[in-house]
Amino acid sequence: MSDLGIYIHVPFCGKKCGYCDFYSACYSKQQAELYVSAVIRNIRHYGDGERKVDTVYFGGGTPSLLSPHQLGEILGCIGECFDVDKDAEVTIEANPNTLTPKRLAGYRDVGINRLSIGVQSMNDRELKMLGRTHTAERAEKAVRDAHEAGFGNISCDLMTALPHQDVNSLDSTIERLTELPIQHISAYILKVEEGTPFDCDDIRSVLPDEEKTAGLYLHMVETLEKHGFMQYEVSNFARKGFESRHNCRYWKCRDYLGIGPSAHSCYMGKRFAVPRDLEGFIGSEVQQTEITDESPCGFEEYAMLRLRLREGLLLSRVPEHRADIEKKLPALISAGYAEYNGECVHLTAKGFLMSNSVIEYLIF
Repeated sequence: MSDLGIYIHVPFCGKKCGYCDFYSACYSKQQAELYVSAVIRNIRHYGDGERKVDTVYFGGGTPSLLSPHQLGEILGCIGECFDVDKDAEVTIEANPNTLTPKRLAGYRDVGINRLSIGVQSMNDRELKMLGRTHTAERAEKAVRDAHEAGFGNISCDLMTALPHQDVNSLDSTIERLTELPIQHISAYILKVEEGTPFDCDDIRSVLPDEEKTAGLYLHMVETLEKHGFMQYEVSNFARKGFESRHNCRYWKCRDYLGIGPSAHSCYMGKRFAVPRDLEGFIGSEVQQTEITDESPCGFEEYAMLRLRLREGLLLSRVPEHRADIEKKLPALISAGYAEYNGECVHLTAKGFLMSNSVIEYLIF
């Protein structure tokens, strides 16, 4: 049986950001304790003591609202119920405001070895517009404190195509970020999600148009790579050897088990999701799930996910589709969207920018 990644969705936030459509609820100490107990019940339900686990990822929400003790209880239970690799990558997403030296030391002590810090920008005006409660100075301190606490694998989130953002402000953020002791950057284009507070004319009217958004994205890719952060996926950049092992599971159709309200899984040959309902999750002996795909990772899904990665799609893995793909490649190559070496096709930075359309043309 193949190895496994475990994703824990921690749904608590101190303050909901206006652009975010991930499931979250207001934090309370009592709810957090009940939530941790429910997570542990579910780990015991799924665990068999034998399945090898080599990545654990706490996403949210704001997982760093949980204490080191609470996260340690969860990790301890995973260790009892699964065969956890001694070199497992264990990640927690964190808000800079929650990361004190004491808390960071506690996270290290319970086995967390990778941080993903929600910086978003190193420009205070942009941070305020996004509704973030930290400043650029606070984000910088959080990263430096994490490094001092012994974290050698730190990722920061970066957002581009923000209202009024230009190349100069983006460059300033990138320069300041890449001077910090970090190894990974997840860089996202701001997308207005339906039903969020940003889904309004006031925000849409000040967003950059498609041409400017494209220019900012391509400039970001080029600048990050000049600083040693190579693009290995549409929105992810890393120094060599620091690619997110857990997230690569998603793009390589490898098994992962999701626990918590709104968590998704690709596990035991099926895809399934947990309802976006904290009370329901806490109140159930075992989390309720809804099957979303009875037979995942067929050709179309496999090819689509592989093409999100810079390493691309090896056509020898899909021999029955090779001829059809090769017929379509010349147009993509001449437009600068893809490259092909006779065995593997991968998208360029320009192709990643148009990835949905390019992938749809290539494989559907």
